[in-house]
Amino acid sequence: MVFLPRYIKIMLQKDFAIVILLSMLTVFSHKVNGQDNKMGTWGIITAVLPGDTTHRWGCYIELQTRTNKFFNEAFYYEVKGGISYDIAKNYTALIGTGRYVTYDYDDLDSPPTKLETRLWEQMVINQFLSRVKIEHRYRIEQRFFDGGDYRNRFRYRLNMAMPLNHAKIDSKTFFLSVFDEIFLTNQAPHFERNRFFLGMGYQFDKSLSITGGLMNQYNYTISAAGAKNNLAINLQYRINRKNGKPKEHIPSIRD
Repeated sequence: MVFLPRYIKIMLQKDFAIVILLSMLTVFSHKVNGQDNKMGTWGIITAVLPGDTTHRWGCYIELQTRTNKFFNEAFYYEVKGGISYDIAKNYTALIGTGRYVTYDYDDLDSPPTKLETRLWEQMVINQFLSRVKIEHRYRIEQRFFDGGDYRNRFRYRLNMAMPLNHAKIDSKTFFLSVFDEIFLTNQAPHFERNRFFLGMGYQFDKSLSITGGLMNQYNYTISAAGAKNNLAINLQYRINRKNGKPKEHIPSIRD
């Protein structure tokens, strides 16, 4: 990206700002139509062994829990992980799998209401435009539900991070984090979900970072639609190899 003409970089930054603005307007309009006024919470712990300039292979594992109310009425957890490969400097492919379990928060002693095993393939493309760090993520999911149901899903996420007190996200750096993700299926009504996040983070050192903020998730089906706000907190640990040379990265929520 450093070789792009200046006007192309400016246009990319403007396009990103427009997309984020439209996403925020979309989220707010959804809230008018049907908003769950209970603030939920998402707790996420992630460990990452990233690829670097010496080693192309990497991996990650993640644990996540969700509550219906603010740190109360737990109803969901997931365990997932994947193996990545750095195709080029700013291009990373990944294959992942996970287990997703949903309960009725009013009756946690009962069996889960939904059990899902998921496989997915994704491509991540990063752009580093001066202080603006942009990530494009394309994901295809194969979803297997207990009971024999199967679904496909297609996701695209436009993600940005901007360091506030340094030019790059290095040790002791505060950063702004914002993304919008759309979820599509190959079955009517095709549009399934929109997820918008706005928050801040802090990179403690070369390994540990924390990100927190508002996660608005809008779900849509033919029969119902509604959105919900959540406080999302992600604690992320990057494992750095002794002989590797770490690349500039975007410490965003990986879900």
